Amino acid sequence: MNNVMYTTTHRAVVPFYVYAGLAFLVATVLLFSGAGEFSGHYFQPHILAITHTMALGWGTMIILGAGHQLIPVLIEGELYSIKLAYISYLFTAVGIALLVWAFYIFDMGWPAIYAALLINAGVIVFFVNVLMSIVKSKRENIQAVFMLTAAGWLLFTTIAGGLLICNFTENLLPEGSLHYLSLHAHIGIVGWFLLLVIGVGSRLIPMFLIAKYEHPGLLWSIYGLINGGLIVFIFIFLNTVWPVLYGIPLICIASAIVLFGIYCRQAYRVRIRRQLDDEMKLSLLAVVMMVLPLLFLIGLIITLLSLSADVKMVLAYGFTIFFGWLTAIILGMTFKTLPFIIWNKVYHARAGTGGTPSPKELFSGKVFHFMAICFIIGFIGFAGGIVATNGMATRIGALLLLGCAVLYNVNVFKLLLHKDVML
Repeated sequence: MNNVMYTTTHRAVVPFYVYAGLAFLVATVLLFSGAGEFSGHYFQPHILAITHTMALGWGTMIILGAGHQLIPVLIEGELYSIKLAYISYLFTAVGIALLVWAFYIFDMGWPAIYAALLINAGVIVFFVNVLMSIVKSKRENIQAVFMLTAAGWLLFTTIAGGLLICNFTENLLPEGSLHYLSLHAHIGIVGWFLLLVIGVGSRLIPMFLIAKYEHPGLLWSIYGLINGGLIVFIFIFLNTVWPVLYGIPLICIASAIVLFGIYCRQAYRVRIRRQLDDEMKLSLLAVVMMVLPLLFLIGLIITLLSLSADVKMVLAYGFTIFFGWLTAIILGMTFKTLPFIIWNKVYHARAGTGGTPSPKELFSGKVFHFMAICFIIGFIGFAGGIVATNGMATRIGALLLLGCAVLYNVNVFKLLLHKDVML
């Protein structure tokens, strides 16, 4: 497979990375300024703003950018349309900023409605681009199927989110918007983030470990468990009030995560690169961190059986997803993918001639190391503060996460500003 030939111009990819990094910084500033609100109910304007900044501005935007770069690698062909990539960025970038502002001031009128329309338009464009790229390539690839299906669930999520926004003023749905919040959130978390991260991770982790490991059958099992579990969850949510039945999709999703852990462990065992860099260590830590939201979800289901959801459990559950495993995998994989993109931009003409730095030399390893430390300690501190209702712990944790976001952006802009260097 020729990874250099099948690639996407940096002009269509890098803006997503920049936007995501700045969104992460904004989210941590909001987290630090509103840390005290995490001792109350989760349905608050500022918490909704933070959640959507992380879910859309941070997680979704960087995945969209990486997706435009990776889909040609996965299908061994060209991206269907660079213009559609630009359009997708424009719609989602404006829509996400407008939506976060609407949540922050809690105006569910025209700002939120127009934001939802723009975000849905951007997601539709991305879905069409991925679909047409796969159809055009005519190659069957399990990772590409993961990406396409995840993009479909993302569209489902954004359409549902748009309906919930309109439901605030128009009463379109049988129940209030708060009732459907769990449905909206889990379609996005499981269908978009989990499915996409596992699908892409199943290719990138062995590749960066330099491990000749493939197990399509195991990946198809994971694919079936995630999608089957999510469909069962939707059916239960819409048709029953028995919380105990949520154990069925939980078992499906937990089984998929365990199987993915086994997949990563096997790739790790047969790796050629024996010494791991900090980026891969953080990425593999993210795989382990996938267990944390499951533990909080089990606790949440137990509390639901007593007909009273524990607010702290809900907050900790969401926090461990967006500021936990999802952020960990992004922090690690950004500095495995973006350096290659920038290196290819700057040194493509001299590829193979020698005298060029390696992609890893384009950013600061020391800054990355301190960023990882801030992330791990900050995450533990804030999550512990939520569970223990300790305001000091949440503030210290938020400050460290803010430091993590600053260091992340420092390294990203160091990459972006890199100029040709003769060695």
